[in-house]
Amino acid sequence: MDKNQIAEISTKVLDTVIQHYGLSNHHNHTPYLVIEDTPYSDADDPDLIGEYCMMMNELVVYWKNIKDTESLIRTIVHEYQHYLQSPSWFSRYYNMGYHYGNHPYEVAAYKEEENWKQFLTIS
Repeated sequence: MDKNQIAEISTKVLDTVIQHYGLSNHHNHTPYLVIEDTPYSDADDPDLIGEYCMMMNELVVYWKNIKDTESLIRTIVHEYQHYLQSPSWFSRYYNMGYHYGNHPYEVAAYKEEENWKQFLTIS
């Protein structure tokens, strides 16, 4: 898939994800969708295909690292979960000693990815 295809699919999937999950109690508006080339200007990280920036309220998709439609939809579902989650508790869990692998918000976001197929028909 090229950047334009990913942007088009991402927009459709995000709209449906928003309708399905609703709006966050922690932000005034839905997240901005940003399609970026690579995660960092000085290095490629093929494992990082998306992220949610709480400060900017942006759901970022690194299109060059997207392997297929499944990984794209999973990324949008996962990162949208972070948009829905409490920013203060996100930090609080890390301060309590959780790490990426067992952080309750990451665990929940990965679990929610399993529902990706319900958004497949709209892509």
